[in-house]
Amino acid sequence: MLSTLEVFTTVVVGLMVGVEFSVAFVINPILNALPEDSGQLGRAHGGRMLGALMPVWYIGSLVLVAVWAIAGWHHDGAGLVVTAGALLILSVIMSLLLLVPINNRGKTWTPENRPEDWKEQMNRWDRFHYVRVAVIIAAFTLLVAAPA
Repeated sequence: MLSTLEVFTTVVVGLMVGVEFSVAFVINPILNALPEDSGQLGRAHGGRMLGALMPVWYIGSLVLVAVWAIAGWHHDGAGLVVTAGALLILSVIMSLLLLVPINNRGKTWTPENRPEDWKEQMNRWDRFHYVRVAVIIAAFTLLVAAPA
């Protein structure tokens, strides 16, 4: 049973990491290269879509890691799982304090109502997101390294 939980949790966290990595290094660079207002409109749509999905995914991943840590407390690798959980907590805190406020503004923007500094705000979101991606990659790596 613990092995099934470990595999399921690792897959869920790994997929989340893949989506966030793709946003940072594939989707946003593509959107930034689009002409005129297309990139800003794409980012606003992405902010609405992923802004609804990712909180569930982050919290769900954290809950799965917590269950794994509790269920596997006396097994090898428990420290790695607990550390991965701490990193996921950090990623949630970063999201709430740094990324969500920018995303909540950006997902409502249109070419007609966006602020003058919208590009700077998107660049700030991107920089915070790069750090968050590094944090969740570290958490995922620890989960993969935790022995079964």
